[in-house]
Amino acid sequence: MATNIEMPKLSDTMTEGTLVKWHKQVGDEIEIGDVIAEVETDKATMEMEAFDEGTITSIEIQEGEKAPIGAVLAVLDGDGSGPAAASGGGETSSEPEPEVKEEAPDKAEEAKPAATPAPARADGERIKSSPLARKVAGELGVDLAGVQGSGPGGRIVRDDVEAAAKGGAKKASGDATAAAGLAAAAKSKSASPAPAPQAVQPVVKDEDETIELTSMRRIIADRLLLSKQTIPHFYLHAEVDAAPLMKLRKEINAQAEQTHGNKYSVNDFILKAAINAAQTVPAVNASFAGDSIVRFASVGMSVAIAVEDGLVTPVIKGAETKSLLQISKEVKDLAVRARDKKLKPNEFDGGTITVSNLGAWGVESFDAIVNPPQALIVSVGGAIEKPVVKDGQIVPGLRMNLGISCDHRVVDGAVAAEFLAAMKKLIEQPALMLI
Repeated sequence: MATNIEMPKLSDTMTEGTLVKWHKQVGDEIEIGDVIAEVETDKATMEMEAFDEGTITSIEIQEGEKAPIGAVLAVLDGDGSGPAAASGGGETSSEPEPEVKEEAPDKAEEAKPAATPAPARADGERIKSSPLARKVAGELGVDLAGVQGSGPGGRIVRDDVEAAAKGGAKKASGDATAAAGLAAAAKSKSASPAPAPQAVQPVVKDEDETIELTSMRRIIADRLLLSKQTIPHFYLHAEVDAAPLMKLRKEINAQAEQTHGNKYSVNDFILKAAINAAQTVPAVNASFAGDSIVRFASVGMSVAIAVEDGLVTPVIKGAETKSLLQISKEVKDLAVRARDKKLKPNEFDGGTITVSNLGAWGVESFDAIVNPPQALIVSVGGAIEKPVVKDGQIVPGLRMNLGISCDHRVVDGAVAAEFLAAMKKLIEQPALMLI
């Protein structure tokens, strides 16, 4: 009996994934727990394990192709002719299951009034679309010739059809005017979830390189745009004396070298300071929920980690209960597994505050964008030697710039200033973090 391998939901916000790499091929035997593929979600590229055992008889989604949750990626055993059963509405690049016959979309098309064919398709070139997209187009009365595909190679997928339907780009009736058709097409474009078509496009020359957006890069773009458009940001900055922290860190790490203990980074202390400050000022550890504000009982510290395709923010959960040593070890583990693409989906859940540190790259200060649904993100610059005034005298100093970006719907200026002052106190008196 054939068994389908389906696209799993690997993150809480995932709707589709990109099959990055197959580790198994047709004819290979697999066992439960084997890593069979790498899938790129909206947060990271993750390894996909097998939940069934058997022999792969067919691969339905090729490397580089996208598929929604539940779509059939491959088939185990059976006769290898295709998926064993419908995959809960998921669309694939294979031929449709028996319940969704190939001619069904065509019959649906025949039942609808014919639309004026797009000029580019006048030569009879087949419109690239998934079986499910054709089925949905038939049900909603959408003319695929007027739909812009967002799938691999411009392939039309279900979301494109549904967006077109919502925007009014349905098949024109026999007596529809050309002007109405153009208006519908314009509506379809404006209803598309991707902002790129509305952006001012660059002039691309032959020698320029065009890089297709990965799923992670596209989601990052969408969420940051949403954050800046819908969250009223405000920013606060403070310069802190980093010398005490650097002195304590040097002493601790010197001892660690002798005892082969854990070595601490500057970021470990910054994270601990942010966690403790959030306990001191719990109003910042919150989220806007439309008609209410949710104040979280626990601190979920999201740590921004740069990876090859962008930025990931795994979470230290229950951070207020953990010591500096525990935080340091957990961050090291998260960073290694993030770069090796070994993080698990639940390790991205539950973040309530984010810290982004660019000090290692020589950045002195910057303003970060709030990471929704969180209400505050801390931006950390490097420790810079500069002249400072102390007791009326100009002396050498080691200074660090801290910034916070806040959602003004949740956090007021005075509350944010109190949080920033608490962080400043902990960094300038770092022994308080060891208590």
